[in-house]
Amino acid sequence: MSDQTATSLLKQQQFPENLRFYFKNKNSNHLKADRRELNDLVRPRLKIAIVTETWPPEINGVALSLLQLCKGLQALGHKILLIRPQQKSECLSFKPYQECLVLAQSIPRYPGLKFGWPQYLKVSSSIESFEPDVVHIVTEGPLGLAALQAAKNKKIPISSGFHSAFQDFSRFFDLAFLLKPIQRYLCWFHNSTQLTCVPSQGTAKSLQSLGVTCPKVVVGRGVDVDVFHPKYASTGLRQQWQVNEQTTVLLYVGRLSPEKELHVLIEAFITQQTKQTATQCLVIVGDGPEREKLQRLAQGHRIIFMGSLSGIALSEVYASADVFVFPSQVETFGNVVLEAMASGLPIVAYDNACAQQYVRIGHTGWLAGLGQLTQFSELIKKLPAREVLKTMGIQAQADVQHVGWKHPVQQFEQALYSVARRSIAPS
Repeated sequence: MSDQTATSLLKQQQFPENLRFYFKNKNSNHLKADRRELNDLVRPRLKIAIVTETWPPEINGVALSLLQLCKGLQALGHKILLIRPQQKSECLSFKPYQECLVLAQSIPRYPGLKFGWPQYLKVSSSIESFEPDVVHIVTEGPLGLAALQAAKNKKIPISSGFHSAFQDFSRFFDLAFLLKPIQRYLCWFHNSTQLTCVPSQGTAKSLQSLGVTCPKVVVGRGVDVDVFHPKYASTGLRQQWQVNEQTTVLLYVGRLSPEKELHVLIEAFITQQTKQTATQCLVIVGDGPEREKLQRLAQGHRIIFMGSLSGIALSEVYASADVFVFPSQVETFGNVVLEAMASGLPIVAYDNACAQQYVRIGHTGWLAGLGQLTQFSELIKKLPAREVLKTMGIQAQADVQHVGWKHPVQQFEQALYSVARRSIAPS
C-alpha cells in the first residue's frame, strides 16, 4: 500500500483509530527522514583551517577535545587544514585533509608541551593554498598570532577558542606583574575575531568581564561513555595499590603543576589519615613540574603516583577508584570530571566549570565554593563510607550517559557556519 493510498483512506475514516494513527505517524516519520536527508544534501561543506599549539599525543583537555571535534567535523564532510607544531610522535587516530607543521619549542616548566614558532610565511602560504572558508584559532600563542595576521590580510573570516585561563595562572608562577598585559592581549586577540568559542557560560561571563566584547558561543565538551565506564574496574590494579574491599581509593587525574593546587589535596589527605582508623589511599595520575615536590610532601603516606596514562590503562584507574577529587580552581571546563563520572565515581571539587554544570550536591558529589580551601579540605575529611560512594557513583554515571560528542560537534559546526562567508551559510 502506497503512502498516498493510506492518506486517502485515512481521510475517508475507513480504518479504526489505532490504524489511522499508525499511518499518520508513518507519513510523519517519512517526511522527517526525507527532510533530514535533504538538509544533509544541501548542507554546505566547509574548508576549515584549524590552528593549535597543542595536539595529541599530548595529554591535556584542549588537545583531546579538539581531536574529538575534528573527527566529528570531518565525518560530516568538512575538510580540515590542521596547522600545528611538529611533534616527535604522531596522532594515529586522526588524519586531516591537509596539514601544515611549524617548528616547535618546549614551554618552560612544561617540557611535554610545545608552542609553535610564528612562521608567518609558511602559515600564510598554507592558508592561501587551502582557501579556507574560515580560520579557527584554538590557542592564542605565537602560532595563533601568526595565523590571525595571515587570515586578516587575506580577509578570511576568523573564529577563536578560549580554553586556558592564562590570567589566573599568573599568580601561581610569580608572574603577577604580567596579569594586566596578558589580559589586554587576550582582549585584543579575541576581539580581533568574529566569534569566540567557549566551553561554558561561566567562561563566557568571565571573558565578558575582562573586556572581550566579540560574540561568544558555547561549544561544550563530551565524554566517550564506552571508553570511560565502570566495566573497566580492575581487581589486579587494586591489588597493585595494595588496597582491599575496606579501603577507599581517592583519585586525581591531571597535570602536576602549581595552578592545580594539589598540595591542598595531599595535605587534607594526610591530616585525615592521622584522625581516623578507616583505611584510605590516594592515587595521583599525571605528570608535570611539581611532581618531585609533591612526592616529597607525600612521602611516608599511602599516596601513589602513577605518572601519565592514556587508553585502557587510564580507563582502568578511573573505574577502580572510589571517588574523584579535583582541587583545581582555574579550569575553563575540566574534562576529567566528566570522565570520572562516566566511570562511576562521585566528585569532590569546587563549584566551577564542569563540576558546577554536572555535579548534584549530595547526590553525585560535593562542591566547595571558589577560594574556600578549608571547605574543600573538610569535604575530603568527611567522605562517607565506600558503600555510599558506590551508590553515588552509580547515579553519577547515569547522569552523564547522554553527554557524548555529537552535540558539541554540532555546536562547533554551527559556530563555524555563522562565521564563514554568508553566501554559503545555511538558512
